[in-house]
Amino acid sequence: MSQGPRSGLYAVSSALLAMSRHLEVRDVLKTIVASARELLDAQYAALGVPDDHGGFAQFVVDGVSDAQWKAIGPLPRQHGILAAMLHEAGPERLADVRTDPRFEGWPSAHPDMSDFLGLPIRDGDEVIGALFLANKNKNSAEPDGRCGFTEDDEELLTILAQHAAIALTNARLYERSRELTIAEERSRLAHELHDAVSQKLFSLRLTAQAAATLVDRDPARAKGELQQVAALAAEAADELRAAVVELRPTALDEDGLVATLRSHIQVLDRAHSARVTFAGRGVRALPAAQEAAMLRVAQEALHNALRHSGAARVDVTLEKRGPGAVLRITDDGSGFEPTAIRSAGRHLGLVSMRDRASGVGGTLTVESAPGKGTTIEMEVPGG
Repeated sequence: MSQGPRSGLYAVSSALLAMSRHLEVRDVLKTIVASARELLDAQYAALGVPDDHGGFAQFVVDGVSDAQWKAIGPLPRQHGILAAMLHEAGPERLADVRTDPRFEGWPSAHPDMSDFLGLPIRDGDEVIGALFLANKNKNSAEPDGRCGFTEDDEELLTILAQHAAIALTNARLYERSRELTIAEERSRLAHELHDAVSQKLFSLRLTAQAAATLVDRDPARAKGELQQVAALAAEAADELRAAVVELRPTALDEDGLVATLRSHIQVLDRAHSARVTFAGRGVRALPAAQEAAMLRVAQEALHNALRHSGAARVDVTLEKRGPGAVLRITDDGSGFEPTAIRSAGRHLGLVSMRDRASGVGGTLTVESAPGKGTTIEMEVPGG
């Protein structure tokens, strides 16, 4: 195998142990890329995890500075050699990637690369990533045109990719398990909140009724009852504030709205028989309050679609519109007559969703009819 500075079984073992040590997907990706670059003595390494829309959900590089990466610009698309890594079965080993007919160039800030080695990372029949290296540090670009990467390098990278698939799959399972645990905990807290606040409001109503009957015949007692009403209202407000803090979607702060929605919907897709999809188009950061409101509306609409509509498919899209964004949740379920829902006093969370939208300067529209499914659309103005 490669005779780089960390060749041999010890180096391979160290790399595999490092990959298995991490539980977060992002950490696993970084470790895979760093291990591959070091083991094969390459100048650059990268790993892309594809999304469902011709791009990459995640793209991790090693050997490129933060300033360079920022200057390069948006994540690459699945074209040229990158597409080959994701859609063709075997590895690609090239003496000069720039002369390959599939090469389509790169941004002006992109580092210059020549010799190239890449291959897909597979979980069974599914391609879950593309791992590739460029610019072998030693024996790079042999005079006779042979690739600086050798057959031994290719064999080593194949072994690394097989273990990378295991580590990446395990990390994904861990994150999904954690998300389900968080969802269950949030559901438990919601039930506790409902019970606690319902009891407080029931007591508050009885106390207010008692005060009303005492106003004329015993003003002093009525005053005491009203003081009790104020105390109960304060307690209910405190419990609500505590619950809001505990249920705040912290993932938004760490990952942003697009990644948080994508992760949440992936969990729902696996947990329900209905097909649940997500597409994010061009949306970058929005004001924090707008992102939180959009996430809550999406969760409420998804809950309705998956629990009540009998839908076989639910599609969620988030796309840029002017400086703001539009969130759309569409299902092929039983649908309903919105006016009948309102007159019956059942809102399916529509009042709450409209309040969330208007609270951040946005709008919410609902289109539905019996047997025609439902589309809920929320638009926010951006910052």
